[in-house]
Amino acid sequence: MTQAPSSPPKHRLVLITGPSGAGRSTAIKSLEDLGFEAIDNLPLGLVERLFVGQPLQRPLALGLDTRNRDFSPQALLDLLERLDAQDPELLFLDCNREILQRRYSETRRRHPMAPSESAIVGIDREKEILVPLRDRADALIDTSELTVHGLRDALGRQFSKTGGGKFLAITLTSFSYKRGLPQGLDMVHDCRFLRNPYWEPALREFDGRHSAVADYVSQDKRFATFLQKLNDFMEFLLPAYRDEGKAHLSIGFGCTGGQHRSVFVTEKLAEALAQQGWRVSIRHREMDRHEGRSVSGSSNAGSGVAKA
Repeated sequence: MTQAPSSPPKHRLVLITGPSGAGRSTAIKSLEDLGFEAIDNLPLGLVERLFVGQPLQRPLALGLDTRNRDFSPQALLDLLERLDAQDPELLFLDCNREILQRRYSETRRRHPMAPSESAIVGIDREKEILVPLRDRADALIDTSELTVHGLRDALGRQFSKTGGGKFLAITLTSFSYKRGLPQGLDMVHDCRFLRNPYWEPALREFDGRHSAVADYVSQDKRFATFLQKLNDFMEFLLPAYRDEGKAHLSIGFGCTGGQHRSVFVTEKLAEALAQQGWRVSIRHREMDRHEGRSVSGSSNAGSGVAKA
């Protein structure tokens, strides 16, 4: 007897909206770390084209902004009805007006709903417009008291069960103790006990990614043991964080100048974790600062190492 072919798995479709400043961009990046294909600021008129001819190949998260020219609450509600076969989920990110006002004050941005008026006017106007969507939402997260990591954790608990794989996103950051600890680290490892290439004139101008610096640090009799213990620690710790629902883990490696030892250790651990299937991004704070590069790292879909 011939078995009927099994139907392809149905992937989650999450539409994200809410008032400007409530955290939609952070949510999009977080869901991407959780294995979703993520598209932000997509006009409503283009959404249905994503489903023409083939089913979703992976979970999909769409950020829908009130600033888009064809956005309206009723248009989005109608779209949800037409997408009923896809089982869409509407995620609404909310935030109280005082916190939104403070965020706009800190960034000195104009509110899209009141470009020539005070931000609070635009905030109130937008929140009133969005009431029907807030009432319709399948999931509502109030970000008023949440940090970026808190929002990521909340999204991880809500959306991490999207299939197989390891959806904990890991950021490894090298830094100089002279400039203090980077913000938002979950844990820190001090690399200053390792031999310092800075005191070798031929190595001083290079950084920890250079083969000569890597060889020099690797020759420290304590390095191999240190790296192995780091690997063992991560092998124990990361699955526990993932199972607890944590979506993002930030680990710092510091040395005196943030150029040699911490950079090399960061690169080596990132390589090992990527080989194990974890999503890893790297940030070298001091080199990013000197080279004028972006200071934010984001991991791409699939395992591997993404660099800021």
